[in-house]
Order: sequence, then C-alpha cells, then structure tokens
Amino acid sequence: MIQTKHFAILAAILFSASFGHSQLAGSCDAVAGIKIPGVEIAKTTAVAAGFTIPPAFPGAPAYAGPPLPAYCRVDGMINRRKGVGGAEFGIGFAIALPENWNGDFMMQGGGGGNGVIAPPLGLSYAGEKPALARGFAVASTDTGHKAKTGPFDFSFMRDQQAYLDFAYRANAKVAGVAKQIIAAYYSKAAAYSFFVGCSTGGREGMILSQRFPTVFNGIVSGDPAMRTGLSNLAIAQWVPVAYNQAAPRDAAGKPETDKLITDNDRKLFMDALLKQCDAKDGIADGMISDPMGCDFDPAVLACKGAPDDKCIPAATVAAIKKAFAGPVDSRGYQVYPGFLYDTGIAEKGPVPGLLALGTRGIFGPYTTATTLDVDKLEEKASDPLVEPALTNLSTFSGDGSKLIFFHGDSDPWFSPLDTLGYYKSLAEANGGFDKVAQWSQIYLVPGMRHCGGGQALDQFDMLSAIVNWVEKGTAPEEVIATGRAFPGRSRPLCPYPKHAQYKGSGDPQDAKNFACQSSN
Repeated sequence: MIQTKHFAILAAILFSASFGHSQLAGSCDAVAGIKIPGVEIAKTTAVAAGFTIPPAFPGAPAYAGPPLPAYCRVDGMINRRKGVGGAEFGIGFAIALPENWNGDFMMQGGGGGNGVIAPPLGLSYAGEKPALARGFAVASTDTGHKAKTGPFDFSFMRDQQAYLDFAYRANAKVAGVAKQIIAAYYSKAAAYSFFVGCSTGGREGMILSQRFPTVFNGIVSGDPAMRTGLSNLAIAQWVPVAYNQAAPRDAAGKPETDKLITDNDRKLFMDALLKQCDAKDGIADGMISDPMGCDFDPAVLACKGAPDDKCIPAATVAAIKKAFAGPVDSRGYQVYPGFLYDTGIAEKGPVPGLLALGTRGIFGPYTTATTLDVDKLEEKASDPLVEPALTNLSTFSGDGSKLIFFHGDSDPWFSPLDTLGYYKSLAEANGGFDKVAQWSQIYLVPGMRHCGGGQALDQFDMLSAIVNWVEKGTAPEEVIATGRAFPGRSRPLCPYPKHAQYKGSGDPQDAKNFACQSSN
C-alpha cells in the first residue's frame, strides 16, 4: 500500500475522532467545519441530481453530457495571501463528492495558464460518462491565481510563489486536501487516486509522476505542454521564418507568409500524402494510422520546370520540408522535434495547421523575419522549473502506479514527436521498452489536433484504461475511439509501437475488424 493511502487512512481516523462519523459523514453542511491548516473552506453546496452546469463564461458551451448525480460541492482556498502589487493569491479548488461514491478519487488537469476553477466533473477522456457520473470524487484547481485577461494570462508569473504553485506545487497540495476531505466526508479513505489532464494538464500529470510520485496511483497525460518555450520557438518563429524565406513580398518588401502555400498547393500536398500513407494500415479511409511508417517526401511534388497547377514550386516544397523538420542550431543539434505529416496539417481556422499558417498566431502576428538565431533563442527557451524532463520514475513505478500518454498526430502547438521522444528516453532510463511497458504506455491519435478535434476519432475512455490497469492489473491492449468527424466509425488506438491495422475483411467502420500490430 502506497504512502498516500497510509496518509489518507490516518486522516480519516483523525477526522473521525474530531467530528464523529454520524456528525460528518454524508453531511455537506458539516464539511464547512473541517479544520485543515492553511485551508479555507469558502462554501459547501448540496447539488441536486440532474442539475445543469452553466457555461464557464458567456458564449461557452453548457454541459451536454448525461445527467449528473447528486453531490456535495466544496469550494475553498489554500494559503490565501497578498502578493506582488498587492494582488490576492491562493490555490483555489473545488471538490465534488457524489452521493453514490465508487470509493476512488480523480483529479482533473488544467489548461493554458490556468487561473480558473473548472467545474469538478471529470469530463475529459472518460468515455460517455464523466468521472463524477461514474461515482468518482472529483477535484479541480486554478493552481494558485486568478486569470484576468483570458486563458493565456501569464501575468501572475511576476509573483514568485504564484509561479511556483503553477509550475509544480498546486496540484499535489490540492490532492492532499481533497483526500483529507474525502476521508472525513465518507469516513473512509479513497482506495485509489487518478489524475487526467491534457495540454497544461498533461504537463501537470508528468510533473506529478516525477516530483510527487506517491500522490496518484494512475496518471493520464495528454498532448503535454512539456516544453512551451521550445515549442513556441518552433511554431511562432522557426516555421514562419522558413516560410518567409520563400514567400512572395508585398510592396514594402515584407514577406507575405500566408500567400506562400496556395489552396491548390495544399490540395496537391494532402492528396499525395494520403495516396502514399493512408492505405498502409490496410484500408484507405482518410486516416494515417501508422505515422511512423509514413515515408512521404514532399519532394515528389516539386516542379521540375515552370510551375503549373499539377506541381508545387520547388522553393515552396523546400520551405515546407524545412518548417516541418523543426529547429536546429548552428551545430546541427535538433533543438525541438519536427512535426508529422498528418491529415490535420492543412486545416484552417483560429488555430491553423502548419500547412495553413496565416499571419497571426494565438499570441499575436507571426514574425516577418527571414533569419533566425536559434543558438541565441534556445538559451532562453527552456525553463527547468516548469518542464517535466526527469526520467527516474523508480518510486512511481515501484509503487505500482501507471502512466499513460496520448498525443494527437496533427497537434499544431506541441509536436507528438516530443512526447514520443520523452517516452523513448523513459524506456532507455528504465530498462527498455518491454520493461517500461509494464507501467507506462503512449498512444498516438491519428488526425487529432491539440487535445481533440480535426479529422480524427478523438473520443476515447482513457480513464477506464488507467483504472483497470491500476486496480485489476490489466494493461490496455487497445482503447476504442470514435468521433464526430467520422460518424459510425470506431477504431482501436494502440500503444506504441503498434498501430491499428485492418484485418482484411469485415466492416471497415468497426474497430473489431482491426488489430494492433507493429510497423514492418
């Protein structure tokens, strides 16, 4: 039994002694009387079954999942204080305690710069029913600050403690408080604890496995924002500069990045890519299920003579190849991995694919520079405090804990090859792939963009996968995925190095007619 369980059991005993089982257990109002050093319980709310969750902000979608059960919501703050500029800081949290508890605890990760306490429902990657509806006690946190200008407000970093809380401290602290409240409320410690997050939440999951290895029994880390400085160097600078070098110029001589690759170029590119790699999994279905086996080279599209509508100018092809290869410094060192050629790279919109880059990124206009000093920039792009780079997970794995990664192959913000690179390093440091596969897996999701969307099957239940692995000792052999992009279709997601391969017969829309196998 791991240390956290010992702690939770002790907490249950202490709280039982302080409040008495009959006084506290199951009483939402009584939770307000729990005394934990440094913790304020601001309010408790008994939420009736079927209560509709309002939109997080005007214009945001409302909760549209299955009816939620009756639960007690606990809102509070850890270590309230005044910080830089007199601003108020503290680690805000919310905990949902369901009436019909399944005995487990699940914590959901954050997103962007955090700063918002999302409803503690456990919505993401939990299948058709959120974790709360499945009986989990669920917690969420703002990680120590309040966002003022939106999801990418990082102004809180001026305050050292707030930055430390966001970087690595807050989730472990909230988990500890949540376990104490759970033990008091139910007069019983949580049997198992799980963490599920994507993007910033994916990074948080990695941090927890590396720096707080006894807090969670199972962690799911999706599309982790594990090296934001270096990914920003790649996306916001390396890629546009590569395009700018070949882009047409405006009247002032400035490169017009968005005019380098035409709609016809994109169509030629995607048609050729699918022709080369789509059917490698045994079926041409608009998905590249074997990205590691995709041997597409855009050079086949380069015009040999005068450009026409059946080829792409050679300079444009060279720019695309350079952009997707990722940044290298003057020594030829790969500073950040390249990106996969996948079905979502030509998608337009607020967050375009790398083959459809416009003039503005999420943080403002793209650079119009045509040169880039990678050596100088890479020195400032890394932040060891916030980056989850450790591979010694001997305590985490030794306790029997499990770690699942997944990453969308068309993620335009963070390269799936960076997450895969970390997993390979994890295997190298822990006895090889066969050894690390006993407690960790990684899934590459064809077509999926950042944490969802795209021409992909982006709906899947990683929560059940990690729960069954932890509680039953059953390692996932596949995770079934569906999605709105392909109505009626299902496919198995397969743990690396395997991919979904059509068996050669049966309905190609049905996952049961696919098998997980390694590339040739």
